[in-house]
Amino acid sequence: MGADRGPVAGRITFVGSIKWLERRPFDAHDLGRLLHHRSRLPGAGDEAVPIAVSRSGAVTHGVRVLAPEDLLAAYPD
Repeated sequence: MGADRGPVAGRITFVGSIKWLERRPFDAHDLGRLLHHRSRLPGAGDEAVPIAVSRSGAVTHGVRVLAPEDLLAAYPD
């Protein structure tokens, strides 16, 4: 999850899930679980963006998907 500040967040800005499976993309079931957990997280409302990091992409809508390459590009040497 991401927050507007620490150590105590005022609001949660995103929630995420990592699926590091080679043969199964992030799917509607995974998104449903992520949204369920978001609903139970204090400070996280519908405006907290769902994000998935997946080796195999996604087969559902409503989630921002990042690939391993995206993570590597964010932290170059």
